[in-house]
This record gives sequence, structure tokens and C-alpha cells, in this order.
Amino acid sequence: MGGGLMSSTVLYDAPGPRARVRHRIFGILTIIGIVAVLGLIVWKLWVEDQLTAEKWEVFYTPRFISLLAEGMLDTLWIAVLSIAGALVFGLVFGTAKLSDHAPVRWVAWTVVEFFRAVPLLLLIIFIWFYAFETQLGTIAPLVIGLILYNGSVLAETFRAGINAVPRGQVEAAYAIGLRKSAVMRIVQLPQAIKIMTPAIISQCVVALKDTSLGYYILAPGLTTIGRDIWRTFDNRLATALVLAVLYIVLNLLLTALGRWAEKHITGARPAQSMENNPSVPLDKP
Repeated sequence: MGGGLMSSTVLYDAPGPRARVRHRIFGILTIIGIVAVLGLIVWKLWVEDQLTAEKWEVFYTPRFISLLAEGMLDTLWIAVLSIAGALVFGLVFGTAKLSDHAPVRWVAWTVVEFFRAVPLLLLIIFIWFYAFETQLGTIAPLVIGLILYNGSVLAETFRAGINAVPRGQVEAAYAIGLRKSAVMRIVQLPQAIKIMTPAIISQCVVALKDTSLGYYILAPGLTTIGRDIWRTFDNRLATALVLAVLYIVLNLLLTALGRWAEKHITGARPAQSMENNPSVPLDKP
């Protein structure tokens, strides 16, 4: 006797009439509460003269639009350098933590744990003090700090991804005579990268957002340009909102790029529905 394939799985009992009424009431009250809070915020901003045209005029003035565009390019350049350096740092120290040689493991462990533990802002400021004495400018301390911190986080990601490869495949590679370096390069890393790609994308987004810390050492970027704008026009709130929107756009673009790369790296394809796949039987005997 054949049984039809269920189109959906019931995880809980369907709500009854009274429960549906309660859900609608709660939904309506939630919407009213959100609208009331937003209205209160807008009213407060209006009372504080934060919504006047003078506060926002700067953001549709060509001269300042070009300054923001320049700051965005600086932010992207710093992010690219930081992400590239962090990936290399993470790969080197992540694999070093898996070394058969104890001194190498302990050195890698010490470096990774130290830079993961130090607050990023303090790390950037410490590097900046040294860079100030050696005339390295302000971009180098920011990039170095981002590489050290995000690279340390990625080192743990790489280590965990490599360890996630099934042990049987590693043992099979050793059984056919491959050395550890070849096993790492041919068997473990290709599969680990597929496993780690979502975490790597997430950390790249973090690195992009952390470029905003360059504000504290006056490094070029969006936040430094924003600092000059609100000091000139006394529009901190408007500037903060505009910068937030720009960072959100950049992060969304980076996330989309990461997902595109993930799709091509992992070979992921959209799941084909069972109804549209004639090779999958819909009924089981």
C-alpha cells in the first residue's frame, strides 16, 4: 500500500480560534508599539532641530559627496589589505597550531591567543604609537592591527576546519604514502575551505566594519571624513546615520560577493524540488 509524500512537516499543533485571535492581537499591539516608538524618536529629533534642512544639506552638496566617496574608497582599500593579510596570517598560524613539532605549536598558540585577547582598539593605538615614532603614517597601524586580530580569529577557524575533515580520509592519504604536507595541501585544505567559507565571510565583514576604528588615530576612511563633517556643521546624528547606511551598503556588497565566491568554491547549487525532479519517486511502496 503506497503512501503519499507529505508536503510539510508539522512541528506543533495548529492554533485554535482563540489562539489565532490572541496572535492577531499581539501582532497588532506589537506594530502599534513599534510605530509609537518610531514616532517618539522622530518627534524628539524634530524638537532638537536634528531634522532641519541645514543638518542634511551637506549630504547632497557635490563637494562633500566627493569627500564621502573618497572616504569610502579609502575604507575599501584598507579593508582589502586587512582581509588579504588576515587570510594569510590565519592560514599560516592555523596550520602551525597543527604542527607535529611542539615548539612550532606553542609559538603559534601564543601568538594567536595573545592577539585574540588584546582589545583591537588598544592594539591599533599601541601600534600607532610606535608608527608615529617611525613615520609610518596612520594607515599602516590600522591595517596591521586588523591583520593581527582578525588573522588570529581566522587561525582558529582554519584549525577547526582542518580538524573537521573526516579522519578516515586523512588516514587513507597516509596509507598511500603521502607526506603530511601533501595530505594537508591535497586532502585537508580543499575540503576545509568549503567547510570554513561561511565563517571566513563573516570575519571579513567584521574586518570591514572594524576599519571604522581608524577614527581614533585619524586614519583615512569614512569615519574620519564624518568627523570633519560633523565638526563643521554640528550634525552628529545626521552624519552618524549617513555613515551607518554607507557601512551597511558596503557590508551587504561584501556579503553578496562572499556568497558568490562560496557558491563557486563549494559548487553549491539550488536545491531541486522533488516535484520537479522526475528521478525522485513521489510514492514509496
